[in-house]
Amino acid sequence: MSPVFPMLTVLTMFYYMCLRRRARTAARGEMMNSHRTVVSNSRASPLNAEVVQYAKEVVDFSSHYGSENSMSYTMWNLAGVPNVFPSSGDFTQTAVFRTYGTWWDQCPSASLPFKRTPPNFQSHDYVELAFEQQVYPIAVHILETYHPGAVIRILACSANPYSPNPSAEVRWEILWSEKPTKVNASQARQFKPCIKQINFPTNLIRLEVNSSLLDYYTELDAVVLHGTKDKPVLSLKTSLIDMNDLEDDDYEEKDSCGIDNLNKKFSSAALREGPNNGYFDKLPYELIQLIVNHLTLPDLCRLAQTCKLLNQHCCDPLQYIHLNLQPYWAKLNDTSLEFLQARCTLVQWLNLSWTGNRGFISVSGFSRFLKVCGSELVRLELSCSHFLNETCLEVISEMCPNLQELNLSSCDKLPPQAFNHIAKLCSLKRLVLYRTKIEIEDYDVIASMIGAKCKKLKTLDLWRCKNITENGIAELASGCPLLEELDLGWCPTLQSSTGCFAKLARQLPNLQKLFLTANRSVCDTDIQELASNCTRLRQLDILGTRMVSPASLRKLLESCKDLSLLDVSFCSQIDNRAVLELNASFPKVFIKKSFTQ
Repeated sequence: MSPVFPMLTVLTMFYYMCLRRRARTAARGEMMNSHRTVVSNSRASPLNAEVVQYAKEVVDFSSHYGSENSMSYTMWNLAGVPNVFPSSGDFTQTAVFRTYGTWWDQCPSASLPFKRTPPNFQSHDYVELAFEQQVYPIAVHILETYHPGAVIRILACSANPYSPNPSAEVRWEILWSEKPTKVNASQARQFKPCIKQINFPTNLIRLEVNSSLLDYYTELDAVVLHGTKDKPVLSLKTSLIDMNDLEDDDYEEKDSCGIDNLNKKFSSAALREGPNNGYFDKLPYELIQLIVNHLTLPDLCRLAQTCKLLNQHCCDPLQYIHLNLQPYWAKLNDTSLEFLQARCTLVQWLNLSWTGNRGFISVSGFSRFLKVCGSELVRLELSCSHFLNETCLEVISEMCPNLQELNLSSCDKLPPQAFNHIAKLCSLKRLVLYRTKIEIEDYDVIASMIGAKCKKLKTLDLWRCKNITENGIAELASGCPLLEELDLGWCPTLQSSTGCFAKLARQLPNLQKLFLTANRSVCDTDIQELASNCTRLRQLDILGTRMVSPASLRKLLESCKDLSLLDVSFCSQIDNRAVLELNASFPKVFIKKSFTQ
């Protein structure tokens, strides 16, 4: 037999194992509901009383629709007993994440997706809930009151947020997961997924959501945790177990290919002398690189152990130009970064969102990594990375001179003075400061400075800027004529009677996205100005206005041929009949209309 065949056989077997494991991982949510799964048949014994409790506190979350100093549409509404359930509809007393649908990904400012993101990681937002008592969970019930179906993962944590002594080892376990699915009904429901049994008690539950398939915002009212103080005993009436499931679990345990073991997986010392590579190493180096480029990060860890040739390819810094570590947030730590940094000297895009919390990543560990890997960075995603402090931002400003995009959304523990270091990033084009402690007393001054200094600005999000006025908007519009996106949602000091919206439409002909959410004063004159001057408009949100008629919307739709989203929810002059007529005339436009229940 030619020496090429053993090598090809090994690669074929490896490729088959990767596909097989990936398919099982993606189907794990379905397997939880299968009659073959043992954990779905677990029951608490009669002597082990069931504890039923609502969330005591919201510990952490990635986003919410409401403002920080309010209770309307905020994640804090998930704490305690239900406020709305079993009623259905749009209620301010519920928890609402900031986005829904795919409209946010269709904006000109939408960031390109990272390569190598595992197909089974599709979470967009999360919320973590603490409960009074630690229990072995037997059920998690989620009370959804509007457009259900966003929750795709439920996790439990071994750490007790109320313990005076933090746990040295923090474990996260997936209780249930499923791919995003479309739920046609928008009515309230009590979502009761079949969860798996875990071997530790918990009082910290995390929900992860994906709202991309929803027609509107999902609204959650409360979460109920059912559990027992003692570990439940499996029922004797168990169904047959699929041997492939056991084999897969055993493979997971022995292989231990989580991101926390990158030090072992990438250690070249673990390689042993083996047979030659046949003729595989005769392939062009670039071709092998292209093949390897399709693997996820854990798959790279496995392949690096097969032979020296593939170890060389898996450790090549060119494989880490784009590095997305967000899917591994539950296990990524200082050790992981330490063993990755030798391979990330050329990294340009780095996603550390959601990572490092509860002591997993230290300031020193993050700083060491950036000092080695920051010189080529142009994009850095750090959303919800609560380990960040002022020292971290200083290191970013010094070690990342080429940085063009920086996302610090929901890094709410950073002190205000820490953001002064961002001024040193001279190449910055995209900066996300959503839910940070930036203290701005006068947004008109900020708008005036942006208009004077940022002549080429294309995107600006001023959502919930409560004190910006027509003066600031006038300075902004005259100074930034290239603006394509502008979010002025929930800016109550802006009034149409001042002519600010009409002037904005005349000065910004390149507008593709304009959100005037919850501005009750938007009127027909403003819509007609948009129709005359902003013909490239793709997305318009005028939710809540009382002064826009169907006739002006028809003129807008006739002029703006590229319009794909028109949100007229809670617009008192736009009834259901008007929406149906507009939909019939303009079927390519998604016209969103919701009514107060």
